[in-house]
Amino acid sequence: MSDCIKTFFDAWLIEEAETRLSKLNSAVTKTIKYDDPRTPGTINGIAALNNYVEMFSINAPGWSAKVIKTDTVAGVTRITVAFGGVGPDGSEQVQLGQYFVEKNGELISRMVGFVGTGE
Repeated sequence: MSDCIKTFFDAWLIEEAETRLSKLNSAVTKTIKYDDPRTPGTINGIAALNNYVEMFSINAPGWSAKVIKTDTVAGVTRITVAFGGVGPDGSEQVQLGQYFVEKNGELISRMVGFVGTGE
């Protein structure tokens, strides 16, 4: 797995905005484009992405975003991520998401996410 991908999802655990922004800066290009089912449109740029990732920390405190599987074909990396933590009922919960990533050099330049794994 690419270090930038692990670094990107590690940033989802960071609550402090400047620290999270620093982590994102080491994982994505300045012109990052990001989409997933919870975005109203494409998120453009690191500052907007940092604000979006902050919502995960606020809405799911203590949850992690762990990459559990990757593969790459023709320069596009498919990633399966397990988002997990304690749910509102006090039990451990896991939700899977799948992302498709394009890179520019060693940094993520485009990322598109989906709920579940398409099964």
